[in-house]
Amino acid sequence: MTLNKANLITIKDPKSPISESYRTLRTNIQFSSFDKKIDTVFVTSATPGEGKSTTSSNLAAVMAQNGCKTILVDCDLRKPSVHKKFGISNLKGLTDLLIQSGKIENIIQKSDLENLHILTSGSKPPNPSELLSSNKMREFIKMCKNYYDFVVLDTPPVGVVTDAQLISQYCDGAVLVVASGEAERETVKKSAELIKKVGGKILGVVLNKVDTKTQRGYHYYDYYDDVEHSGSKRKKR
Repeated sequence: MTLNKANLITIKDPKSPISESYRTLRTNIQFSSFDKKIDTVFVTSATPGEGKSTTSSNLAAVMAQNGCKTILVDCDLRKPSVHKKFGISNLKGLTDLLIQSGKIENIIQKSDLENLHILTSGSKPPNPSELLSSNKMREFIKMCKNYYDFVVLDTPPVGVVTDAQLISQYCDGAVLVVASGEAERETVKKSAELIKKVGGKILGVVLNKVDTKTQRGYHYYDYYDDVEHSGSKRKKR
């Protein structure tokens, strides 16, 4: 992979206020639990187009920049986009690894960004939900936890399909991306309830697409302790 093809603010402009907000997100995730180390998270949204893939990609990048051996896995098998963020091939990926049982070292792609590996979605399967809930998927995530310091899973919108709920069983928690001025409060709450219903934990909410020209004091991304605060209360830094 050629790094200059990566369309990520944390790589192109690591000193920007937006990149700093991603680092704040990283810190908040790392210290979100006193009892257990958080090393596996999935990123989702209520509806399409809220920026969950951009968030997961930049989160993985800042984790790697902090010295954590990180893997970013595109679990959005229906509408993948991680490969587009990094400008890399999606000919083989997660689907091919699970179905064909290929050698993982031939499928996972090494980034020019030190400590960051990427597994794209791969071939489009006819049964995404069944594949993501399979024993092979469980074993793959287990392997990732043993080999990497941090695992980021980009998942489809939880309010649209059940895939994110299925992924939650493998993860320490979820980051829910909410588009400012677009997402409806009830839709966000319902999405959080869907995750909690299957035993998933909400680590926080990322408020995306904030108009920095009108929202003084806000960075582009903000992190929240609880989804009920979305749109009404900002966590102090």
